[in-house]
Amino acid sequence: MSAAPSNEMKPQTAAKKLNIYLPAAPEDFRGTPLSHEAFVELQKNPPEWLQTLRREGPHPRAEVARKLGVTITALKNNDMDRPLTTAEIKALLADQPEWLRTARTALAENRGA
Repeated sequence: MSAAPSNEMKPQTAAKKLNIYLPAAPEDFRGTPLSHEAFVELQKNPPEWLQTLRREGPHPRAEVARKLGVTITALKNNDMDRPLTTAEIKALLADQPEWLRTARTALAENRGA
């Protein structure tokens, strides 16, 4: 497998920069390196699939952690280190398990210190 030319971005890198969960993206996005111009165009004019993925998920763990107000470590320590949809995140926030309340409080205290 040859490396992508230096002016192209691997799909995994593009997904990370777009803050999306790569396996949920369309196959043509997952399998094709992006030129810088194509990446900028995705950012400026996101297609419907990208808008939907950002709105509904599933979201990558960094975004799950951000939306829940916890660290990635807190997700890992509580068997929640997996992609979640926006609906699943909202449900967790609406009826917070003890681990989530504790992790949110700890992160808020750390940020305040």
